[in-house]
Amino acid sequence: MKDRIDQLLAEINTIRAISMDEVEQLRLKYLSKKGLVSALFDDFKGVPAGSKREVGQLLNELKNKAQQKLDDLKSQFEQREEVSAAKPDLTRPAGHIEPGTRHPLSIVRNQIIEIFGRIGYTVADGPEIEDDWHNFSALNFTPDHPARDMQDTFFIAQDPDILLRTHTSSVQIRTMESTKPPIRMIFPGRVFRNEAISARAHCIFHQVEGLYIDKNVSFADLKQTLMYFAKEMFGEHTKIRLRPSYFPFTEPSGEMDVSCNICGGVGCNICKYTGWVEILGCGMVDPNALDNCGIDSKSYTGFAFGMGIERITMLKYQIRDLRLFYENDVRFLKQFTGAF
Repeated sequence: MKDRIDQLLAEINTIRAISMDEVEQLRLKYLSKKGLVSALFDDFKGVPAGSKREVGQLLNELKNKAQQKLDDLKSQFEQREEVSAAKPDLTRPAGHIEPGTRHPLSIVRNQIIEIFGRIGYTVADGPEIEDDWHNFSALNFTPDHPARDMQDTFFIAQDPDILLRTHTSSVQIRTMESTKPPIRMIFPGRVFRNEAISARAHCIFHQVEGLYIDKNVSFADLKQTLMYFAKEMFGEHTKIRLRPSYFPFTEPSGEMDVSCNICGGVGCNICKYTGWVEILGCGMVDPNALDNCGIDSKSYTGFAFGMGIERITMLKYQIRDLRLFYENDVRFLKQFTGAF
């Protein structure tokens, strides 16, 4: 028994390992239930009584040295792993970083702001939660005006005078109340209407409205401004068409179409085979709206216009479903990487 103990002890003192897996194999060989050291403890039962004390001490010493040897080997490999983790592997390939992108609505919104900025328009903003005066009454919507039915409004149940704005025209009113003419501003923002969500409509969408008030402003100024915008946004060969329309806060009022940039005016399903696509409403500011805001309508005139950013974006990028703007589908958004 003593010879076997001495033999194992000498063997354990010389063992080496090159990996943590080998350390585990050595543990199984010597210290597992079926290991060599455990086998000696099983044979200890047959040792004569007079030698049990001496042999038992040798067995315990063997087991402790085997355990210490394996612990030392394990500690060495753990330290190596810590050092390896702390020191970067310069041979590894760089991680792939997906390029970021702006949302298509943000891209077009910024383009619109930049285009009008070249001709002196500044940007103003206002609250999305509005009162009836700024959203309707000051814009010539009387309480019983049928035009109120043109827009399905989200009213606050606790106070029917409070609502989610249905257009950014409310910011025009706030601007005219607080700013003396001349005024040359655009008003981008999010608006809300209680509409069924479909490929062509949504309960949330974005507008950019514009306002120019000064002395001797004419409809010809409005036409030239809109012509300039259309060519800058859709290309030099773009044509515009103005049609009579109705809005409570402008008179005369019109709607503007642009020649379809997809078919070149020949006719396709996007323009419903007319060659034209409607993009905005416009008109001369009604004198009542000016007077409601404390601007003398006998001294000043002005024009206003409003367009949906979604409509412009769909036309510019040939997008056929409005819902894609709000679904956060990465496959859709990746198409605009590199756009600005």
